[in-house]
Amino acid sequence: MPEEPAEATASSAPGVSYVMPVLNDASHVRQAVESILAQEVAGPIEVLIALGPSIDGTAELVADLAARDPRVRVLENEVGSTPAGLNIGIRAAQYPVVVRVDSHSVLSPRYTAIAVETLDRTGADNVGGVMAAHGETPFERAVALAYTTPVGLGGSSFHVGGSEGPAETVYLGVFRTAALHRVGLFDEEIKRGQDWELNRRIREQGGTVWFTPELSVTYRPRSSVERLARQMFSTGLWRGELARRFPASNGIRYFVPPAMVVGVVLGTLVGVAGIVQAIVGASPWLLLGFVVPAVYLAFLALATLVYARGADRATAWRFLLVLPCIHVSWGAGFILGYLSLAKNIARHTGR
Repeated sequence: MPEEPAEATASSAPGVSYVMPVLNDASHVRQAVESILAQEVAGPIEVLIALGPSIDGTAELVADLAARDPRVRVLENEVGSTPAGLNIGIRAAQYPVVVRVDSHSVLSPRYTAIAVETLDRTGADNVGGVMAAHGETPFERAVALAYTTPVGLGGSSFHVGGSEGPAETVYLGVFRTAALHRVGLFDEEIKRGQDWELNRRIREQGGTVWFTPELSVTYRPRSSVERLARQMFSTGLWRGELARRFPASNGIRYFVPPAMVVGVVLGTLVGVAGIVQAIVGASPWLLLGFVVPAVYLAFLALATLVYARGADRATAWRFLLVLPCIHVSWGAGFILGYLSLAKNIARHTGR
C-alpha cells in the first residue's frame, strides 16, 4: 500500500485529488471535468479519471482533456466497474483530500472549499451534501422531481436536504485520503451502493460521516425509461445484497418497494384467478386481489397530484410514468439481490 498522504490542515491549503470513474459517458464527462477545474481552491489539484473500456468516444474525449490540462490524468480501469475505478484513483492520489466525482455530476465553484473547511471544522473522515438532480427534457425533469420527493427514492437527506450533522451516508463524498486507506478502500465486489458500505466501515471504526446542506452537486438524471430502469434495477439489486449482508443496518424504507412489487404481482394473479372463477360460474371472490394494484395506482395518482402540481404538464405526465419505473425496477432488483443473486446477475449483465 502506498504511503498515506499527510492529514489536511486549515493552514496548509491541502492539495486535492478528484477521482472520477468513467465508462461510456461521452455526453457528460467534459462538463463534469470543467466544473472540477473551475473549483475555487487555494492548494494544488489533480483530476484522476479512471477510464473503463468504452466504445462511445469517451476514451478520445478524456484523452483530449488530459492533453489540454496537465492536472488531468487518465488511468486505465480494465475491470470497468465503479468501485474498481475509485480504488485505482485513490491509490494514485498524491494529496491528503480525495473528492469523489460522478461523471453525471457538476460541482458548484465553492464545493471543494466548503468541504475541506467542513472536514477541518468537524474532524469528520467524509463529508457530503445534497444531490441536486436537474433535468433538461420533460422526462429528465420528472426523474429529478422523483429523486427529491419521499415517494421517489425514500427521502434520504442527500436527496431532499436536511440539517447538518452526522449521517449514515452521503452523496459522493469528500474524504481524508488517510481514512480511505485505513478502512481498506471500496469493496470491489459491490458494484452499486459501495459508498454506503464504505461509510458503514468508517463509522464502525469510530470515524464520522458528516452531512451538510451547504454542499450541493448538480446531477444529470437518466434520459429515458430504459436507462432509468436499468439504473434502478442495478441499484436495487445491490441494495438487496447489502440488506442481506448487514441485516441490522436496514431501515424500513428499503423494504417498501419490494413489498409493493410482491403485493401488486400477487394481487394481480389472484384477481386474474377471480376472472376465471367468474367465467366458470363460481363466486368470483378472488377478484378482491385487484384491490392491491388498484391501491397502488391510486397512490401514484395522488403522489403526482401532490408532488408534481407545480410542474408543467409534460413533466407531470412523465412523473406518473417515472414513479412506477423506479419502484418496480428497484423493488424487483432488491428481491433478487436479497436472494443472493446479485453477483450472478452482475456477472452476466455487467451491472
